[in-house]
Amino acid sequence: MIKYDLKCENTHVFEAWFKNSATFDEQADAGDVICAVCGSTTVSKAPMAPSVPRKGTTKRSKREKAASQESDQAAMVMSALRQLRKTVEENCDYVGTRFAEEARRIHYGEVEKHGIYGEATAEESRELSEEGVEINEIPWLPATNS
Repeated sequence: MIKYDLKCENTHVFEAWFKNSATFDEQADAGDVICAVCGSTTVSKAPMAPSVPRKGTTKRSKREKAASQESDQAAMVMSALRQLRKTVEENCDYVGTRFAEEARRIHYGEVEKHGIYGEATAEESRELSEEGVEINEIPWLPATNS
């Protein structure tokens, strides 16, 4: 396994692990490498300093390990949220700003039950909750370029 520092077209820098250099090249060319911050698929290897341990030490510092773990966790969360968005878009109907109205119609049996997504104000969300209409709010990350 090899870890690369990557940089997207919007200058966001993040880390990713690959089986080897050729695997990175294949995935990048296919648009499968996605910026963990903005979703851009225009990604290249960022300049990296080699990991050279200080004299007499071969281990990374606790701070370096923690920073690497946080970066990896953030990338995993962003990836999961992007996958959630993709699943919602593929399986639910987009109703835009009519979300509260459509959610009520489904809740009260006026239309057949089906998955929807859209936008609602904080007040509309509160009112739906008070009426017992089951809704969920998810962070909606920018769509990817792929």
